[in-house]
Amino acid sequence: MAERVLLTPAGETRLRAELKRLKSNDRPKVIAAIAEARAHGDLSENAEYHAAREQQSFIEGRIKELESKLSIAEVIDARKSNARGKVIFGAYVTLYDLGTEKEVTYQIVGDLEADLDNGKITVSSPLARALIGKEIDDEVAFTAPAGVKEFEVIDVKYD
Repeated sequence: MAERVLLTPAGETRLRAELKRLKSNDRPKVIAAIAEARAHGDLSENAEYHAAREQQSFIEGRIKELESKLSIAEVIDARKSNARGKVIFGAYVTLYDLGTEKEVTYQIVGDLEADLDNGKITVSSPLARALIGKEIDDEVAFTAPAGVKEFEVIDVKYD
């Protein structure tokens, strides 16, 4: 059975834009760089050629990965759900950290979209799994690498 690839609408848009950029911009540039490096002669000691070939390999691999994942992606729009204040995939959840006494907001997204620096946590993470189905004022505890963390859900949004 194929793995499920979950995406938010914004995540799908970003990945399709990346795929388009790779195909229409990055791929032609690296092909031109390889052709130019070949024109310089001996390829065995041509660092530019080897760097361009490595870059080409990366680009082609990323194109294949994106095409494969997007072909089986399930796009879930939290705004169209009937979640009634519950934490679901795609939701923005504001939490009060009972340990640090600070607020933090995360969006629950698919694995391809996860970006902790920008507040996007993967639905498969321990925190997201603990949050799914919770509502405002619910308390959540989960085991993090640094030990048990406790949060209170203070807001849930779907946009």
